[in-house]
Amino acid sequence: MDNIYNLTLTDLENYFVGQNEKKYKGQQVFDWLYRKRVVSFDEMTNLKKEVIDSLKKEFTMRTLSITKVERDIDVNKYLFALSDHEKVEAVLMDHLYGNSLCISTQVGCNMGCKFCESGRLKKVRNLETHEMIEQILLVEEECGKRISHVVVMGIGEPFDNYDNLIKFIEIINHPKGIELGSRHITVSTCGVVPKIKEFMNLPYQVNLAVSLHAPNNEIRNQIMPINKVYPIEILMTTLKEYIKKTNRRVTFEYILLDGINDTSECAIELANLVKEMNCYINLIPYNETNNISYKRTKPLNISKFYDILKKNRINVTIRREYGSKISAACGQLRSKKED
Repeated sequence: MDNIYNLTLTDLENYFVGQNEKKYKGQQVFDWLYRKRVVSFDEMTNLKKEVIDSLKKEFTMRTLSITKVERDIDVNKYLFALSDHEKVEAVLMDHLYGNSLCISTQVGCNMGCKFCESGRLKKVRNLETHEMIEQILLVEEECGKRISHVVVMGIGEPFDNYDNLIKFIEIINHPKGIELGSRHITVSTCGVVPKIKEFMNLPYQVNLAVSLHAPNNEIRNQIMPINKVYPIEILMTTLKEYIKKTNRRVTFEYILLDGINDTSECAIELANLVKEMNCYINLIPYNETNNISYKRTKPLNISKFYDILKKNRINVTIRREYGSKISAACGQLRSKKED
C-alpha cells in the first residue's frame, strides 16, 4: 500500500480520474490532509462511503510517531520512530522571524563527513516523501505552532534522495498544501554536483546551502570524501552557474574545527575562493560528541576568522547556537539509541 502523503495534488487528481471519479475529489482529499489535518479517512465527511472505503484499501496515512523530545531555550529536538522501527530526527528552532524546522531525508548517511555524527551511522535507506512531510505535521501538532520555515539539513544528504525530495518540496510549497513559500525552504547539500545542476533548472525559488567546511581540496579531502569525486574547482564552477541561472544567493556552511580549518590562512583562502560570488558564509561552532575526536574552535579564533572575512568584504554570520543542554549535534539523539 502506498502512503497518501506521497501523492502530490496532481497525483491525487489523476488517481480519482483513474477510478472514474471527478477530478475535484483529489482537491478535497488534499484539503483534508493539509488544511484540516485529519488523521483518518473516516474524517473526510464530504466523500462518499464507497470512496472512503477505496482510499482505505489503497493507502495508509500517518506512520511516524514521536518517541522522544528534548527541550532547551528556543529549541526542541524530536526523535521519530518509522514504521520499520528505524529512527530519524528533526529540530525546531524559534527565531525572531518564525519557527524553523530542520528535517531529515535519510536513515543514516553515506557521505561519510568525518566530523558528522549522523554520517557515523551508515545509510540504511532513503525516507519516502510522506516520512519527510509527517515530520512537519507531527511537530506542528506537538508544539501547537505553525512552522514558517523548513530547512532540509538533518540526517542524510538530500540530493542522494532527490526524487522524493522534489515531491516533498512540491507538496509543502503548494498553495493548497502546507503552503510554505519557496524562499522559506532551504535545501542543504555537501556538493553533489549533478543534482545541483538538475536543481537549478526547477521552477522553485528554494534556497540552496552548501556544506563547504574547507577552503581547499587538501583539507576538504581529509574531512569530506565527496570532495574526491567533485573537487572544489568543479563545485565552485557549478555554483557560479547556479547563481547565474537562478539569480539566487548561495549559503556556504562552514563548521570551524580546532586546528583543522580555522586558521587565518584558511580564512584568507576562503575569502579569495568566494569573492565576487552572490553568497554568504555561515560560520558554525562545532558541536562536539563523544564518538568523534574533532574539537570546537576557541571563541577568540572564531572571532579572528570572522573578522578576516569581514575585512575582505565577505557576507558572513556566526550561527547562533541552539541546544547546548540537549543532544545538539545532528544525528546525536538517534545515535544514542543505536549505540
